[in-house]
Amino acid sequence: MKIAIAPRTLSRIALPLAVFIAAIGAWEFYVRSHAVPTYILPAPSLIVQTVVADWPLLSASLFVTLKTTLLGLGLAVAGGVGLAVLLSLSRIVEYSLYPFAVVLQVTPVIAIAPLLLIYMPQDAAVLTCAWLVAFFPVLSNTMLGLQSVDRNLLELFRLYGVPPQQTALAHLGSRMRELWLLRAPAALPAFLSGLRIAGGLSLIGAVVAEMAAGSAGAGAGLAYRIIESQYRLNIPRLFAALVLLALTGIILFLILSALTHAALRRWHESALAPET
Repeated sequence: MKIAIAPRTLSRIALPLAVFIAAIGAWEFYVRSHAVPTYILPAPSLIVQTVVADWPLLSASLFVTLKTTLLGLGLAVAGGVGLAVLLSLSRIVEYSLYPFAVVLQVTPVIAIAPLLLIYMPQDAAVLTCAWLVAFFPVLSNTMLGLQSVDRNLLELFRLYGVPPQQTALAHLGSRMRELWLLRAPAALPAFLSGLRIAGGLSLIGAVVAEMAAGSAGAGAGLAYRIIESQYRLNIPRLFAALVLLALTGIILFLILSALTHAALRRWHESALAPET
């Protein structure tokens, strides 16, 4: 059984891959032809060799950074979605709490990290930094989706679902039913968009916090390996750690993009296949 690949899909894969291979080839040719010292710019082949040779050390650091990233992202999703639902149910709560979320977002995490390291254990401080930078995109995008329901659909839903007179408890139940059956599906595209953004930001927050912590030993992440390699002028290992961080971010983005496509491909305009 042959699998047919559409020309559009093939070009979206082949063109970036061809440009990437050409750039790597030009990099390798330049370093070899000009005999550039490895402590200035290592060749891609040397970087690959360094990844293989130092894999036990780099893989342990990669696991530390990846664990912090995923935990921070998970906490950001739980906290961002929960707070967005709470804010969407009450304007008073929204006006009271949303400004504090904005303050957390606009304050640079590199300025917060040293304070967190003073008041919290190191692992908790690094995790908090990863959570802080990923929290606001999930919160803001989910709130946008919950508040962007078509007004005509909302009025129709209330017309058929809400009796003329009801108690406060029944009114709350109606709001929750409206949230679950109407607002949540409408907010799904915006939430998934915020999730893709939060995935990369969580990795950035983890790296920044690890650099601020500067901890060595078994619990050191890739950010510390970069700093350590810089001090020791082990530039091939520095580039190897950078490559692993970049690959981690790319893989995380691809996974979240695939999740978005799987959730929206049957009904949302952004994921439907183009008409031929």
